[in-house]
Amino acid sequence: MYMYEHSEWPHFVWQKEALLESLATAAFLQGQVLGRMKSLSFDLQRESVWNVVTQNVITSSAIEGEHLDYGQVRSSVARHLAIPYSHTYPMDYYVDGVVEMMFDALEGYQNPLTLDRLNRWYGALFPTGFSGIRRIAVGQIRTDDDGPMQVVSRTSGPTEIVHFQAPPASSLTKELSEFLAWVNKPPKGHSFIQAAVAHLWFITLHPFEDGNGRIARAITDMLLSRADRTELRFYSLSAQIQKQKEEYYQILERTQKGSLDITQWLLWFLDCLAKAIKASETVVDGVLQKARFWQKAAQHTLTENQRKMLTMLLDEFQGKLTSSKWAKICKVSQDTAGRDLKDLVLKGLLRQEGRGRSTHYVLGELC
Repeated sequence: MYMYEHSEWPHFVWQKEALLESLATAAFLQGQVLGRMKSLSFDLQRESVWNVVTQNVITSSAIEGEHLDYGQVRSSVARHLAIPYSHTYPMDYYVDGVVEMMFDALEGYQNPLTLDRLNRWYGALFPTGFSGIRRIAVGQIRTDDDGPMQVVSRTSGPTEIVHFQAPPASSLTKELSEFLAWVNKPPKGHSFIQAAVAHLWFITLHPFEDGNGRIARAITDMLLSRADRTELRFYSLSAQIQKQKEEYYQILERTQKGSLDITQWLLWFLDCLAKAIKASETVVDGVLQKARFWQKAAQHTLTENQRKMLTMLLDEFQGKLTSSKWAKICKVSQDTAGRDLKDLVLKGLLRQEGRGRSTHYVLGELC
C-alpha cells in the first residue's frame, strides 16, 4: 500500500519532538552561513553563487543519470549572472534551459508556484521534446497512455530498480491543485519542514513523463530561498543528495511504502540539509582565497596574457601548466611564454615545479 492510497492522504504527520535537535542544528548552520555571506562584497557573493548554482545544476542532473558538461554549465551560469568568463563554450539549449529553470526558482522564490510555471520548467528541461530518443509531451502533465508511471533509478548496468508506482494520471489535476495551494501558503511550521514535505509530495505525484526529480529539487531550492529570504544560493542540497544518492532512493522508497507519518524522511532531509550548509564553507573559503590572491596580484603590473592565464588557473585549468601550453593558449612564441612565466615566478604569483621536460608551474600561495 503506497502512502497516497491512505484515506487521510495527503495530510502528513510527524513527531515534532523528534525533529527539534535536527531542526535546530540546520537553522544554526543556516544563520552562520548567511551571516558570513552578508560580510562579503557584492562581487564575492556573486562568485559564490556562480560556484554553487553550477554545482547544483550539475549534481541535480547527475542524480538522474544525466551528465552535463561542467564548462558549458559554468559558462551558462556566468552569462546569467553577467560574470566575465575566460573560457568560451558554444551555447547549448539544453544546458541553458536547466540553468534558466534553476534561476527562475531562485530569483522568483517569492512568486507563486503555478501549474503554468511548472510546465515551463518542464519544457525548459526538454527543449527538443525528447528525453533521449523518446518523444515526450512537454508542457503538460502525464496521461499514462503507455501504462502507469513507475519511479525508477538506474544501476551501473542496464537494469532499473522500481521504487514505487505514482498515482494515476486521472487524479493529477486535483492532486496538483491541492499541492500548489499548500506550497503557496505561508508555512505553519519551520520553512525547512515545508521544503522537505514539498519535495516528498511532488516526488510522490510524479506529474510529468520525465524530469520530476529535477523539478522536485528546484521546488525545494525555491522554498529554501524563501527560508533564507534571499535569491542568492550559498549551499547546494543537490550536491549533498548526490553524495548520498543510494540513501536518498532508499528513504524515498521506504517512505512511499509507509504510513503518512513522515518523521524519518524529515530527519533524513534535515541531516542532509545540515551537511549541505556545512559544505558551503569550502565554497566560501575558495572564493576568499581567490580574492586574496588577486589583492596580492594587484601590487604588480600584469600583461593581458598573464592575467588571462592566472584566471584560468584559479578556475578550471586542465592538466599542468607548461610553457608550451602557455604559448598555444596565448598564441605567442615559446620564448615569450617563458619570459611571462618567469616574471610571474619572480612576483610570487606562480611557483615552478619539476625540471627539464617535467617543468611546470602552479599557483603561488592563495592566502
